Amino acid sequence: MAATGSEKQGANDVKSFYVSTPIYYVNDAPHLGHAYTTVAGDVLTRWHRQRGEKVWYLTGTDEHGQKIMRTADANGVTPQEWCDKLVEEAWKPLWEHLEIANDDFIRTTEKRHTDRVQEFVQDLYDKGEIYKGGYEGPYCVGCEEYKLPGDLIEAEDGTKLCPVHKKPVEILKEENYFFKLSEYGPKLLEFYEANPGFIQPESARNEVLNFVKQGLQDLSISRSAFDWGVPIPWDDKHVIYVWVDALLNYATAVGYGANQEKFEQTFPANVHLVGKDILRFHAVIWPAMLMANGLPVPGQVFGHGWLMVGGEKMSKSSLTGIKPQDLTSHFGVDAYRWYFLRAIAFGQDGSFSWEDFTARYTSELANDYGNLASRVAAMVGKYFGGTLPAATAAGEAEQAIADGLVKAVTVADRKIGEELDFQGGILAVFDFVKQVNGYITEQEPWKVAKDESEEGRARLATILYTAAEALRAVAVLLNPVMPDTSQKLWESLGAEAAGLGALADQRVQDAGDWGRLPVGATVTKGAVLFPRLEEKPA
Repeated sequence: MAATGSEKQGANDVKSFYVSTPIYYVNDAPHLGHAYTTVAGDVLTRWHRQRGEKVWYLTGTDEHGQKIMRTADANGVTPQEWCDKLVEEAWKPLWEHLEIANDDFIRTTEKRHTDRVQEFVQDLYDKGEIYKGGYEGPYCVGCEEYKLPGDLIEAEDGTKLCPVHKKPVEILKEENYFFKLSEYGPKLLEFYEANPGFIQPESARNEVLNFVKQGLQDLSISRSAFDWGVPIPWDDKHVIYVWVDALLNYATAVGYGANQEKFEQTFPANVHLVGKDILRFHAVIWPAMLMANGLPVPGQVFGHGWLMVGGEKMSKSSLTGIKPQDLTSHFGVDAYRWYFLRAIAFGQDGSFSWEDFTARYTSELANDYGNLASRVAAMVGKYFGGTLPAATAAGEAEQAIADGLVKAVTVADRKIGEELDFQGGILAVFDFVKQVNGYITEQEPWKVAKDESEEGRARLATILYTAAEALRAVAVLLNPVMPDTSQKLWESLGAEAAGLGALADQRVQDAGDWGRLPVGATVTKGAVLFPRLEEKPA
């Protein structure tokens, strides 16, 4: 269960439910892996907004470090020019395209960030948490991290490789400043024991526990071999280690050192969403830094799995990076948002294939969900002139639908809102969609319509109201996942025009209250929610 940090700052001042993605390296354009995390965070925060909660969703870009500097140099521009171009032409437009409703976008080259990073590090130095020393060891530029010898893998020729990027490491020797991370091992283990939900899933928690129990080394927090970074405030021959710089975005973006009121209303994060390859930075270094500076620790770090293509982690370096637009142009944005959270258990690795996406789209979205919405609207139009009739002949079959809805709401709210089990929550809603389809098949309203008696009309009206009311709830529950489609369905049902209000104002926890769709609503058959797919593009 996702911890909630400090619940309240005052009687009338509730803390925001604060979720972050990692801030992404801008050495290249975003691929499916980046979008996977960002869509997950968007669905989680939209869900909590639709609970009526105060929410803050943060994403952004990590723009310092040796990797960025080398990439910019290879492209014949300055690091800042490279970052500006990628952010404005690739990253921000993609999040807008995918309907990501983030509250802020932080860039680590912004002054609001760099000034506060220097203040934070200066505070640690003044408290005696940082000292000067030297270090030599294997370094992966791709990870921007010194590697332990035991972490490396060996190529056939004996070359030592980074286990993540499968590229040779460099042996670096530098004079550096160090953070006394080794002193925080016992404190971290005590914290993990007292807060078992802090690291999720369980496999991630076990990995971190084993790592910390082996003993922590002090952390090199500066670099002197290059200058693309935030200068150490007391020694400008050094720049702050990019990961220390990057982790602090979660504090600087919400007012650390600049807006104390906002900071207290937002910080710490309730959930940091991260890929499992950067779990240790967030679950070990980040809380230790906060402890050292007397700041509260986040509620949870959730290390999700990797998206795999051909058995490899999706990345530009291994040529498995796929542009999200390659898929949205074919399947649509809402189907894209739905697919990865539906097909892959969040927290586990998952393989993507065009064939699997196509099969699920056709079966679950087009046939089960889209066809249900189309049939119901068509029958209300055909048999009642598009005016939603009252249910006056409800029986056991209708009660079963109402009970099924309550179950779907309860399960989905717990799994998505609390457990970050997006797959389980989405499946609960689609199991209900299947139940409603089964109800219509069994009740055969097209046959009932032939009975023009008062009892026959009442029965037909009850069947169609039941189906429409079920769709009303489905639109609410799927709005965080597929906002555009849900809005189209909401309009098709005539819910807002009939006085129920805007879809965004409907509470997911109240979606199971039966009978909310007003009788007399004008139901119209709009555009097909999930059009038939064309052939796969070449």
